[in-house]
Amino acid sequence: MTGAVLLALVPVILLIGMGYWLRHSGFLAEGFWPQAERLGYFVLLPSLFIHGLATAKLESLPVWGLAGTLVGSILLVSALVVALRPLMRVDGAAFTSVFQGSVRFNNYVAVTIAAGLFGTQGIAMAAICNAAIVPTVNVLCVLVFARYGSARLNARGILRQIVTNPLVVACAIGILLQGLGLGLPPGLEPALRALGAASLPLGLLCVGAALDFGTARSWIGPVVTSSALKFLAMPVATLLVALALGLRGPALVVALLFQAMPTASSAYILARQLGGDAPLMAGITATQTVIAALAIPLVLATLTALVVP
Repeated sequence: MTGAVLLALVPVILLIGMGYWLRHSGFLAEGFWPQAERLGYFVLLPSLFIHGLATAKLESLPVWGLAGTLVGSILLVSALVVALRPLMRVDGAAFTSVFQGSVRFNNYVAVTIAAGLFGTQGIAMAAICNAAIVPTVNVLCVLVFARYGSARLNARGILRQIVTNPLVVACAIGILLQGLGLGLPPGLEPALRALGAASLPLGLLCVGAALDFGTARSWIGPVVTSSALKFLAMPVATLLVALALGLRGPALVVALLFQAMPTASSAYILARQLGGDAPLMAGITATQTVIAALAIPLVLATLTALVVP
């Protein structure tokens, strides 16, 4: 398991490092990065979500138990993060980064490891995880940005942000296509698959480009807080909800795997687009990716040992 985790994380770390070099070496013009972030947010990430959710194969799997475990644990940890907000010595924009670092997940790494552990069954369970987590997390993050981000919104503004958010809309489209059994047309499916695949490396390059180690000292508190919530509170909450719902076996392992993932590059893009602390978000993303090499095997080995004979 440790080997699978390391192999999945190495390209993530390398792409973040390459993004840092490309930005600070001057190889690419400064104007490239904002446009790359915009492309990822409005085109590439929505394509990834639509394709993944619409084409998932869900037969003979504990769909509702797995989805309920994931959504329930996310809601519990989200409430905990908001409750701890008065104890955090950060401004509103920085809090949005802590929140995202606590609840978002890197689905690229998660799908890779799930496939390595359980083959085609792992891929199918990973699709259920994406269907449950992606819309839940994106709606919650929009709400947090509306409340704590630099652009405060009223109820009407919050609703508008949710229904027009390209990631939320993409999730809704993918789930609708899945629910209706329509899938994707033959010509559109490979195009969305290619666009979605491009979102992952481009997003990680943007994360690396945004890193500013001159401000690294100010990251320590938010990074420690978000990482503790992500690698400790979230897996424990997932285990408790899973036990309550009777989820066992490979589905439980995959649920714990997804909830122990480091935060994703999409968190940085969302922070940039919705008025969060984007440099801090980049620091949290990069740091959690490195921590995950040790945290994921430890979390899975410890928690599954409690429930698997």
